[in-house]
Amino acid sequence: MVSNESCITSEAELEQIYGAVAKPSITKETDHLHPAYRPFIEAATFVALATSGPGGLDVSPRGDPAGFVQVEDAKTLLLPDRRGNNRLDSLRNILHDNRVALLFLIPGIGETLRVNGTAVITTQPDLLNRFALNNQPPKTVLCITVDSVFFQCSRAMIRSKLWDPTSQIARDKLPSPGQILHQLSHAEIDGEAYDQSLPERLKNTLY
Repeated sequence: MVSNESCITSEAELEQIYGAVAKPSITKETDHLHPAYRPFIEAATFVALATSGPGGLDVSPRGDPAGFVQVEDAKTLLLPDRRGNNRLDSLRNILHDNRVALLFLIPGIGETLRVNGTAVITTQPDLLNRFALNNQPPKTVLCITVDSVFFQCSRAMIRSKLWDPTSQIARDKLPSPGQILHQLSHAEIDGEAYDQSLPERLKNTLY
């Protein structure tokens, strides 16, 4: 158990522990999509989308070929919402609280890009058609108004060895989706059958 006496409760305590903010950490933040940051978005194949709603916080993975998040202008990003499990956690949250945060990852690159802003959900036909893949348009597109943008240094990637092939874990070292569902459903879901059908199901339902 963590004792209450050891818990930090003020910004002054934090600043005493960590010290002053380095000047580059302030300089790197902009209120728009500066040309220096656009290549990161254009090269990213993965972004984590954070939202907040009545049920709490949520972070959702989004991935597609590089360039799947488009820069519309210096203050606007467009993010298609691809086929998923229909839980709609992110979209439901945005209806209640339109604030969003995005973390862009580029395979092999240590730096990540962080974007904070607000979002609306649109079904505008020309936008849906613009993001069609395999002749399948997304059901909706997020139109994100940018408030702040900055890069995160590579320390986390170096420490985690995220892009190091030698650090990869064999899939059979962790429970499979079917095994997890079998346990959580108290064997109501046939985990083995679920796992056997999953690769083909994923292949046929990506878009």
